[in-house]
Amino acid sequence: MARSAPPAAGAEWFGHPRGLSTLFFTEMWERFSYYGMRALLVLFMTELAVRGGLGMTDTSATAIYGLYTFSVYAVALPGGWLADRLLGQRHAVLYGGIIIAAGHFALAVPTLAAFYAGLALIVIGTGLLKPNVSAIVADLYPEGGARRDAGFSIYYMGINIGAFGGPIICGYLGEGINWHLGFGAAGVGMLLGVAQYAWGWRHLGDAGSLRESEAGGRSQALRALWGGAAALAALGLLLFALQVAGVLALSIVGIARAAGVLITILVILYFAYVFLLGGLDPQERRRVAVIPVLFVAAAVFWSGFEQAGSSMNLFAERLTDRNVLGWEAPASWLQSVNPLFIVLLAPLFGSLWLALGTRNPSIPAKFALGLVQLGVGFLVLAWGSAFAAEGNGVSPMWLVVTYFFHTTGELCLSPVGLSSITKLSPKRLVGQMMGIWFMASALGSLLAGLVAGLIESLPLPQLFGTVGLIVAGAGLLLGLASGPVRRLAGNVQ
Repeated sequence: MARSAPPAAGAEWFGHPRGLSTLFFTEMWERFSYYGMRALLVLFMTELAVRGGLGMTDTSATAIYGLYTFSVYAVALPGGWLADRLLGQRHAVLYGGIIIAAGHFALAVPTLAAFYAGLALIVIGTGLLKPNVSAIVADLYPEGGARRDAGFSIYYMGINIGAFGGPIICGYLGEGINWHLGFGAAGVGMLLGVAQYAWGWRHLGDAGSLRESEAGGRSQALRALWGGAAALAALGLLLFALQVAGVLALSIVGIARAAGVLITILVILYFAYVFLLGGLDPQERRRVAVIPVLFVAAAVFWSGFEQAGSSMNLFAERLTDRNVLGWEAPASWLQSVNPLFIVLLAPLFGSLWLALGTRNPSIPAKFALGLVQLGVGFLVLAWGSAFAAEGNGVSPMWLVVTYFFHTTGELCLSPVGLSSITKLSPKRLVGQMMGIWFMASALGSLLAGLVAGLIESLPLPQLFGTVGLIVAGAGLLLGLASGPVRRLAGNVQ
């Protein structure tokens, strides 16, 4: 595939490549659609059928939620592979956006079959879009360094502007009028993202194009793709036949647990393959060795953070007093608190890292700070939940304060992680390593869904308190190990 022409000289957007604006708004609308739908998902599944919901138990609904959010991130690895080998990152983003929009519109159809089909389409589309749009951002800055970090900070603002607006609009329509209208609004948002991406294509230059060296292995990649698809189809048919025959009894929770074990094994095998057969030179080997450490830390972080859409969302709906002058605000609106804090605080954190200069914390130290702050947030919520009871809701400020600590933790970990993976990875493996980064989110999201299911059997102070202690403890351990990990990263900061 031929490269596209480079952007015109001097074409910039607030001092950055003009293509950053295209990716900023693409991801803004994609996150609008994702978080708008996510804010409704568990509430819709647990709502009584007579009120338009699916009438599921908390355990089943949170397990499905965990599997869905797990799948959204898990397919980032094959999505990165497809872009690296067959499509190019630019086309992968375009096709992914179209598929995501189709998934949201399927959710707007009030049938159970359309519900599951819609979730599957969103998963596939996000796997194509999510890792590759981030990789294109990195490609706009071939020089790397602080300017790339600044570019990722701006890009991260777009993510959170979309994440703020999605729950407000989709939540109001879904909870207040009709669930499926809320899902449809998410689809409209994604279509707007696709339209502006196509319009701004020319500003990307050759960023994200399929390289000639990569295109040369197209036939081999196609054979691997069809072989993998056939193997997955055969496995699915086998499991279905065993289920029908009564040999295998699979529950939603059982599937979620099995998926967690499977993904852990696959990640271990992938890193073993890269280290043994990836052709890494000594410097690449040391840098890549940092990524598994960051992977584990990120998985632990997201296992707590991603309960925002499950256990914390149910807490908001059932146990908070959202009455404002006689009108009850939608529970899903509290999902916008975190992205609002991101928009307000991200520039401050970006300025702080620059102001610290040589005293700037290392990558593992920032991850450790993120974990500790997430743990503190859960301990605050454990305290607040002790005062909550059905019919006697507590102030939403308990959730607001919790989300504040979760946000400061996220700002120490997530944007730093996005940038660090692109800097630690060999250039030929950036797409796949971005997929691995999102795989940590996948595993964490799956664990979040399983842990949230305990809301039916554990007192909330015990549930939130245990999560807080585990996450904060993991942060303290990483802080102790940050020195050796920093030395492996070398001059990557």
